[in-house]
Amino acid sequence: MPGGARIAKGVGIAIGVVALTAAVAATVTAAIGVRFARKVVTPPLEREEDVRILGVDRPRNEILLAPSDEARMAGRYGFWFDRDAGYARLGDVLDEGPRGVRRVIESIDFGRLERAQRGRMSGWYHLGPWELGIPYENVAIQTPVGPAPAWHVPAEEPGGDWVIQVHGWGARRPEGLRAVAPARAQGWDTLLISYRNDGEAPASGDGRFGLGSTEWRDVEAAVAYAKERGARRIVLMGWSMGGGTVLQAMLRSPSVAEAVCGLILESPAVDWADILRFQGTLYRLPAEFAVVVSRVLRDRLGSGLAGLAEPIDLAELDAADRADELAVPMLLLHSVDDGFVPIDGSRRLAEARPDLVQFEIFEGARHTKLWNEDPERWSALIADWLAAR
Repeated sequence: MPGGARIAKGVGIAIGVVALTAAVAATVTAAIGVRFARKVVTPPLEREEDVRILGVDRPRNEILLAPSDEARMAGRYGFWFDRDAGYARLGDVLDEGPRGVRRVIESIDFGRLERAQRGRMSGWYHLGPWELGIPYENVAIQTPVGPAPAWHVPAEEPGGDWVIQVHGWGARRPEGLRAVAPARAQGWDTLLISYRNDGEAPASGDGRFGLGSTEWRDVEAAVAYAKERGARRIVLMGWSMGGGTVLQAMLRSPSVAEAVCGLILESPAVDWADILRFQGTLYRLPAEFAVVVSRVLRDRLGSGLAGLAEPIDLAELDAADRADELAVPMLLLHSVDDGFVPIDGSRRLAEARPDLVQFEIFEGARHTKLWNEDPERWSALIADWLAAR
């Protein structure tokens, strides 16, 4: 074979190898993107137990945990263990040393804590309204996917003011119980709702979270329920994904926007693209990988592979970009060290609408655990903001 032909053949092979390598890389990237997208929209069957138990001293009501950011958080927390078959309540940190983080055990509600090896800290603390020592009723809200259970906690002297609580991704109704006391102190009823695919409300056809793009319809149904039962003024309070959901309800539903006089946003998911960038770095993925996941969710084929019935356009869920469409006062609460939903989206929303947003920044409280870290400040902020309405 002439030299020129050999060179041309070699170049062709090299180009083919490069093209094949690029194709393989693109396929692998797409596959990882689909897997990550599926994880984001799939309701978790189990939560990660990321706190290691080193020892339990029942006579002294103390637990020793392996050092970690979660283990050393100040305040009072729920503590799930044995794959949520056990539940305890932990008090503040007693001390931290070479052996670990020692905390108070306030109670063991169920399960054998002394036999557990791992668990997870929970901001819930209360398991149900029956623990608050005040009247409540179990009700059902007729949502587009069927009747969804809810708790209605009336004010001592109901006057037509209602706070509707919307929990976050992977959580349930008890998440919002921390806000009942400050709301009730100001004369507000509280309605704590469930929504599609959260494990309590009926599932949608695909059984997937819409990151607010579908759940807002269940919030719309809750607002209609409250109005039918005499609510004159309504405040929506959303936690994490629930915060993003109530923002979508305000932006997409004229009936909600007309009925609601304010929003309380606790560690809210304002910008999902930013959240995916942040969470990707936790898995040591490049920041650009969030673009791949966004494309998967937006693309009909990709979203179908992720298990979604309909695509999700994350750009449409960016409430900071649509802040000019919002017209009610907002109390925005976020911790700088959130660890799950970065504070950047909340900063953008607050900067876009300083005329509407009261932005309160916490430190050391992590994600949706602001009450746990500083219950006095957190409760006072909510009570004062509701009083000002």
